Amino acid sequence: MQPEDQNNYWAKDETEEADKIAEVYAPVESDDIDMVESSAETDDLSTQGEDEPIHWMASEYISREKNTMWFVIFGIVVVALIAADILFMKSYTFSVLVAVMAAAIIVFAMRPPREINYTVSGRQGLYIGEKLYHFSEFRSFGVINDDGSNFIMLIPVKRFALGVSVYFPEEIGEELVDIFGARLPMQEVKLDFIDVIVRKLRL
Repeated sequence: MQPEDQNNYWAKDETEEADKIAEVYAPVESDDIDMVESSAETDDLSTQGEDEPIHWMASEYISREKNTMWFVIFGIVVVALIAADILFMKSYTFSVLVAVMAAAIIVFAMRPPREINYTVSGRQGLYIGEKLYHFSEFRSFGVINDDGSNFIMLIPVKRFALGVSVYFPEEIGEELVDIFGARLPMQEVKLDFIDVIVRKLRL
């Protein structure tokens, strides 16, 4: 026959084990269910907010004013190149090339920039007009201020592919950076040599 205190010990142990099992299988309170559902709905709403597309219109590039002096200097440079070809190189092909390039630059410089529809979708990518650029086509992005105008420069994954410039109004800048930043690494971006020359020529 076992001592009385030993029987009490085993009885106490069995009671504690039963209480633990009851806590595990206890029914979930309705308040807890409501909290879980509310949290799930909040997550869904936040996800929908991130995926909601942003639409805006902006110029395809910044148009810079070209005065009479610009055309005079441009004409002098073209004539000087053609004269150097005739007097020294005597390669009339180069003169023709200079004339064609000069005409193309004049036409481009006089053409007003188009207003383009832009759309950024977190699920699809960037629409410029009707052309879609997926985020997977770019490895990073940066924000550049160009004479008071801001634009996003997208750096392509392909080595020799051209970057994509996206001008945007200041009021949606923070939202755009958040969308791109959630999918691409942000880095400091500077204008390359060609971009600097183009801006010096005010093209």
